[in-house]
Amino acid sequence: MREPKLCQIVCRTVLSQEGEKDFKEKIDDEYRINMILDNLPLVVPIKRLDDQEAPAVYQHGVHVGVKGQYSGSKEEKHFIHNHFSFLVKYHRDANTDLARIVAFEVKPYSIKHEYDGDWKENDTRLKTCDPHSRRLVVESDLPQEVEAGKEIIFTYDANFEESDIKWASRWDSYLLMTDDQIHWFSVVNSLMIVLFLSGMVAMIMLRTLYRDISKYNQLESQEEAQEETGWKLVHGDVFRPPARADLLCVYVGTGVQFFGMLLVTLLFAILGLLSPSNRGGLMTAMLLVWALMGVLAGYAAARLYRGFRGSEWKKVTVKTALMFPGAVFAVFFVLNALIWGERSSGAVPFTTMTALVLLWFGISVPLVFVGSYHGFRKPATEDPVRTNKIPRPIPEQPWYMNPAVSVLIGGILPFGAVFIELFFILTSIWLHQFYYIFGFLFVVFAILVVTCAEIAIVLCYFQLCGEDYEWWWRSYLTAGSSALYLFLYAAFYFFTKLDITKIVSGVLYFGYMLIASYAFFVLTGTIGFYACFWFTRLIYSSVKID
Repeated sequence: MREPKLCQIVCRTVLSQEGEKDFKEKIDDEYRINMILDNLPLVVPIKRLDDQEAPAVYQHGVHVGVKGQYSGSKEEKHFIHNHFSFLVKYHRDANTDLARIVAFEVKPYSIKHEYDGDWKENDTRLKTCDPHSRRLVVESDLPQEVEAGKEIIFTYDANFEESDIKWASRWDSYLLMTDDQIHWFSVVNSLMIVLFLSGMVAMIMLRTLYRDISKYNQLESQEEAQEETGWKLVHGDVFRPPARADLLCVYVGTGVQFFGMLLVTLLFAILGLLSPSNRGGLMTAMLLVWALMGVLAGYAAARLYRGFRGSEWKKVTVKTALMFPGAVFAVFFVLNALIWGERSSGAVPFTTMTALVLLWFGISVPLVFVGSYHGFRKPATEDPVRTNKIPRPIPEQPWYMNPAVSVLIGGILPFGAVFIELFFILTSIWLHQFYYIFGFLFVVFAILVVTCAEIAIVLCYFQLCGEDYEWWWRSYLTAGSSALYLFLYAAFYFFTKLDITKIVSGVLYFGYMLIASYAFFVLTGTIGFYACFWFTRLIYSSVKID
């Protein structure tokens, strides 16, 4: 610590044919070397070309090597980074003279090292890097080619520099947001969508509904009552339980669990309780909160099922506890098996997989049953209007109110409200960027909730006006269809932004994005469903029905 080291020899190696092929592949695929010092990741500071005064952007990890050409030659060669110049910044305590590490930076170079005489391991005097003759590596003038049979000597410098950065705020420069204007643009863009939808909802609520309700409540004579049109006509069918009601309850329960998990995790992150220095802290917190939110999942599913006058609540509870996590775990297990097959260090160890299964069956499943038991014991909520014995026929609908069309239209706006922030999240996951702007993410999450609720209410109202009372599943799918656009956008991102050539890597990407889209479907669908559930109860409890 605080002792500079220059031109330190690490090792000498001679590349085999296989070694040459391996290194060239790694350089082609832009592999990076990652190191950690005092829990800080290694970064390469890169100055911005457009603004030299701006703070440097940090690249996470250092590339194995680069591709380039010698001047006057067209042939592309591979050059390996074999000299690293490390810079360790420290903050010194004036009272005790103790120092704490606050930054870990590196500049990589490719240099063809030369030496006189025999090789004497670490005592060899290099001609190309010798602190005694003040010959230091400051540029890659004579780069080291990747070639079989050629020897490569790896060296490093370690320099220490005092810094004003306090230890408590050492992560700030890592998490510095260079493009906060784009995030503000994203929020403003989303708010525009929300304002537009809020205007529509307000218009429906105040103007149309107020007029409808006052008109319905003033209908006196039998002749007028027979000429009723619009949503009041279907009052005897609007609360008729849908087909596959048990499955709807399962999906709604799962959505409530997911919503609770996201809300709690985001609040923890905003309060700064999930530090980036705690590796994997965010994922661990999400899984733990997911398991604990099983109570809400069971309760929500059982309450809804009780409202449908169902009796097999245990079956619904088992499905709620196993269906969504089971599907996700199956996909995850297959993807992990593929990583195992590639002998990658990125594979989740078997012990961790076992711990996840124990978390699921030991905590989540029992809690779902606890929530279900309490939810089913409570008396069912009374519907504001009676349901007729015989369902009324649904008139033919115009093409734009066709279920497929209205469901697909419904997903566009919620997706539009979040897709810019989504770009940054994908970049942070797949391109090794830091993502730590949970304040923005929380605002976008709130906007997503409002957008899903409003678009579901608007389309539900139009559906009921068309005398189509089958709104239960439609309200879920209307908001949930935004997950389809999310997956399509992920595919677009894959082909335009990522340079993935290996089949396993492509399968991993689409597998993980499928899990994310499924979770997004459950979340947005549940928000849309509850918005319509509240809306229909509100409007039908406001009219007098004989």
